[in-house]
Amino acid sequence: MDLLDLTVRFFSLSDINVRHVVAGSMLLGCLSGCLSTFVYLQKRSLLGDALAHAALPGVGIAFLVVGTKDLLSLLIGAAVTAWLGALAVNFIVKRTIIKLDSALGIVLSGFFGLGTVILTYIQKSGSGSQSGLDKFLFGQAAALSGDDVRILAWLTAVILFFVIVGFNRFKLLSFDPGFATTIGLNVNWLQFALTTMIVIAVVAGLQAVGVVLMAAMMITPAAAARQWTESFPLMTILSSVFGMISGVLGAYVSFLAPKFPTGPWIVVTVSAIFFVSVLFAPGRGVISRLRRHLNQRRKMTHDHVLKALYKAGLEENSWEGYYDRQDMTSRFRFQPSEIGPALNRLRREQMIESTNGRFRLTAQGIEQGARVIRLHRLWEVYLTRYLELPPDHVHRDAEEMEHVLTPEMEARLEEMLEYPQYDPHQQAIPYPGQESTT
Repeated sequence: MDLLDLTVRFFSLSDINVRHVVAGSMLLGCLSGCLSTFVYLQKRSLLGDALAHAALPGVGIAFLVVGTKDLLSLLIGAAVTAWLGALAVNFIVKRTIIKLDSALGIVLSGFFGLGTVILTYIQKSGSGSQSGLDKFLFGQAAALSGDDVRILAWLTAVILFFVIVGFNRFKLLSFDPGFATTIGLNVNWLQFALTTMIVIAVVAGLQAVGVVLMAAMMITPAAAARQWTESFPLMTILSSVFGMISGVLGAYVSFLAPKFPTGPWIVVTVSAIFFVSVLFAPGRGVISRLRRHLNQRRKMTHDHVLKALYKAGLEENSWEGYYDRQDMTSRFRFQPSEIGPALNRLRREQMIESTNGRFRLTAQGIEQGARVIRLHRLWEVYLTRYLELPPDHVHRDAEEMEHVLTPEMEARLEEMLEYPQYDPHQQAIPYPGQESTT
């Protein structure tokens, strides 16, 4: 059967096992992605990891008590020890001088070590019903049944309901718990409710992705969503969507290659979404920041060429003369690779005209060159007047700021400085209409 046939078969959901795996993975991705935003903003990204590892001894203890692999009993045991892990973290942070990251590491390693000891004891006990308990380490999404999916659906619906109802309170708890206390919110109960929901999400995900990988599902979706938006509600939605997408794609890859378990592929997929977000997200992405940096460099060279030609015109008291690249380079240290593209761009924008490799400003270029000079000198006045910097220390800062001031900021700066006529070096500041007489 070729790839196309397998793909059609998968997305048609004709196989009941495929439906269970896809539905379970999507629900887990949605649930963990939603809650991960609160964990991420509270700077408790390792909390999910600690709780997942703290759940492991509960699985072993529940098996020893019940004697069989009853899923509900195992999950209740996991929830109890996960809660004990959360209480242990809070106790260590509040009652000792140990910081949160250290407390999480202590609880994670301690409970995981205990869980490993218990599982090892069970495996060596010779009980025929213990086979498969190790699946809780890495998950076994393919074993999800219809009952498992229905339970996960109910848990997801209930938790999403409480998140929506208490969204503003949880948001305030994540951003400013101190302010939440001052306006009368019970921060301890809010944190209790949020931790409870995180424990439920972690325990619900154990069968699908396991103890070791559940941490990624409580961290990565929110970290990816944060790259795309400044809005907390939108970040929560995106994080849930990224979790659901990773669930579907992880199940898809596992379906194509049955020897590869679903859980690790879910984590690999959400990690890939994170790296794509880091690289390509507008605003925060590496590519976007690099593009803005290059655009700013080009704009600086663009403005410096205008300044060079404008100053040359002032010195000659004429805008009719043409100047070559050497004339401009003598006024600014242009890189050879930068001045050529800047001149081409200024020609396209009709700010300069050229003949025989020599250049001069057009009327539009004269106006823009005067504006760059004006911004530079206004900023020098501001630095000397309000920050009391000596005049010989303001040139470099003014060189940086002259390129980023918007027309609105320029008007505000002129008004604040009361339209000064001269900069700290007693050079005239050219205002509109004075370009050719300054």
